Amino acid sequence: MALSSHLPRVYLLPDAEEEARLEAVGASALRKAGKRLLPVIGVGYGLAYMDRINISFASLQMNRDLHFSASVYGLGAGLFFIGYALCEVPSNLLLLRFGAKRWLARIMFTWGILATAMLFVRTPLQFNVLRFLLGMAEAGFFPGVIYYLMLWFPAGMRARVVSRFYIALPLSSVVMGSLAGWLLGLGGTLGLAGWQWLFLVEGLPAALFSLVILRLLPDGPGKAAWLSEEEKAWIARQLGADNSQAHLGHEAGVLQALLSPKVWMMGAYFFCALTCSYGYGFSAPAILQVATGWSVGNVGLLVAGFGVAGAASMLLNGAHSDRAGERALHCIVPCVLMGAGYVTASFAHSPWVVVPALGASFVCFMSMQGPALSVPTQFLAGRAAAAGIAAMNTITMFSGFAGPYWMGVMKDATGSYQAGLRGLAVPSLGAALVMFVLTRSLRRQVCAPALEAEAIAG
Repeated sequence: MALSSHLPRVYLLPDAEEEARLEAVGASALRKAGKRLLPVIGVGYGLAYMDRINISFASLQMNRDLHFSASVYGLGAGLFFIGYALCEVPSNLLLLRFGAKRWLARIMFTWGILATAMLFVRTPLQFNVLRFLLGMAEAGFFPGVIYYLMLWFPAGMRARVVSRFYIALPLSSVVMGSLAGWLLGLGGTLGLAGWQWLFLVEGLPAALFSLVILRLLPDGPGKAAWLSEEEKAWIARQLGADNSQAHLGHEAGVLQALLSPKVWMMGAYFFCALTCSYGYGFSAPAILQVATGWSVGNVGLLVAGFGVAGAASMLLNGAHSDRAGERALHCIVPCVLMGAGYVTASFAHSPWVVVPALGASFVCFMSMQGPALSVPTQFLAGRAAAAGIAAMNTITMFSGFAGPYWMGVMKDATGSYQAGLRGLAVPSLGAALVMFVLTRSLRRQVCAPALEAEAIAG
């Protein structure tokens, strides 16, 4: 008998059949990752954002009880972002050192404790110190999450992925708005004011959720027991192909990423956009209460309604951006409309104009998050991504100081929020301009090699 008769028979699949099989493997891997990771990350970020901005509702009672002026409140609200910005890059580098799940869990635990401690504030100094420390504690969570998602999902679907976890931002407004009236109404229970109950009930869940992060998040695809070896290999191949196209990849140093003009431009974009968001967001309950004359509870429900609309716009615009393979217009158009909404609200007197205009601005801001946050992943990869995204967010975080402080100063100077809202149109248009310049630069970078190859071939 010939030797060949003892060998196993090998059947080679046609290319199309093999391609379909690998596509099914990839779809399975991404489906598992999406179901297991995005809900956990989304809840974590929602708790973070709620603890960051819940002072906007607490201020309706706290400022009166503690005799804080609009400027004092605006300074304290903004100091959170100074602490955040100063610790952003070191925090993301420590994430690389200790692993994603350990570091993200540490962040959640410390900020949950500090957010709860806000109920003990009595003086402007205590308010300022605790807000600054809260920013230091939370530093690195958002850029750490963006870097973490880059370890799992290919570039072509990152706008959708970011939108599906970042939807927690507008939905946290739904939760916060729905609970605010009830929590503030607990004043006098167990000797605590309503604003103290708000900090207590919304702060402790973050500390407890740190245990969930520690339990459920693997440090990367290679550590995920729920992925098959073939699924892990598929993710590695896809990310390897994406990373090979990055302008700053694994071979780039941390300093090179920190000094990249594109990183700074991306930071400038988000600085402008978030100056508007935080400037309006930290004063939103007060602005809407003045415009409508409604109770705190009804204003909370209105903010919750904005959150639902914002969540829908985030998912729809992110999905459309991925399908179209286009980022610039999906960011620029919302920025322009956002600025128009602030200007309209600042000149209007009827609540039937003010409320829709401010709601439209909120929805536009939310809609551009997925497309905008996928832009850095086009030119950053590996260790450069961890440093670059953190540097971008460091620049961005100063917006959280600039926006609320601007609104507080203008309120004290003019007696209303109209001038402050009007001024937010400037950073809105600035964000649109920066994104236009940046995306044109990225297109030239991609097209240049192809044009050079054509010229050589010709």
